Amino acid sequence: MSLQNASIKVTEFIIGGFEKTEKPLVVGVVVLITYVLTVLANMINILIIICDKRLHKPMYFLICNLALVDILYTSSTGPTMIGVLVAGVNTVSYVPCFIQMFAFHLAGVMEMFALSIMAFDRLLAISCPFKYHSYLTNVRTLVITYIMWIIACAFVSILPATLLPLPHCHSKLMYSFCEYAAIIRTTCVDPSPYFNLVTIITFLLLFLTFSFICLSYILIIFFVKFSLNSQKTKMGSTCLTHLIVVICFYCPLFILVVLTRLGVVLTLEARHGLMIGTILGPSLVNPFVYCLRTKEIRCKIFQIFTVETSQ
Repeated sequence: MSLQNASIKVTEFIIGGFEKTEKPLVVGVVVLITYVLTVLANMINILIIICDKRLHKPMYFLICNLALVDILYTSSTGPTMIGVLVAGVNTVSYVPCFIQMFAFHLAGVMEMFALSIMAFDRLLAISCPFKYHSYLTNVRTLVITYIMWIIACAFVSILPATLLPLPHCHSKLMYSFCEYAAIIRTTCVDPSPYFNLVTIITFLLLFLTFSFICLSYILIIFFVKFSLNSQKTKMGSTCLTHLIVVICFYCPLFILVVLTRLGVVLTLEARHGLMIGTILGPSLVNPFVYCLRTKEIRCKIFQIFTVETSQ
């Protein structure tokens, strides 16, 4: 029987990743609270940076970009998981599912690009402190950010381009939300070549961005080593915030992507848990890290609360 004869017309996908989840309502409430906190915290960061003209500097534009990426990352998956776990709505229409898939993978790629740009920003600030603002102006920062978004869209466009022509044999996704691995498994073709393609792209992006960040920090350590003792603490504090965010994002991602490709077998529940943690964890940590460790943002938040309390 040909693939076309065996295929079915899919109008909606069924999310089946939580069928074996014990106490789905509890898990759903935790995801809901995490999602709401993530969006609110990132929105607060964005609004503070936009409203305060003193924060219209390259570093804060990059923090603002990271916050936008985090909102996109969580919003591409959070509402679907909350709908399944809390409301019991386990279906997603065909087109919205593809949009969610594109947004999810776009946010994942942009998270890597955003962290790489921020590492480069810190390198310039420490290696060329007196020429930093002439090298990395606001306009150049925005142009670099736009270029990164365009490149990320180009990479991610490969995914729907390979999926759309394929016939579907069933409509049940055995994952927690709409992602490439879940949708490709609903088609009537052997998914191995497609997984290999995605693995190559993922490994390339992971290797290049992580190597760039590591190289940036090697150079930063070199410059800090030969700087004055009075400047070392300030430089270290500047980089520590970014380093915490990098570790929170890359560690679970390496476990999920690299180790599984090396033969480490994860159960479906373990994979779901790790994937949800990879998405929601860093996106929740990032705004709080930058709020607490970035003096200007922290002072602005304290100032707002102080004014409201006095009134």
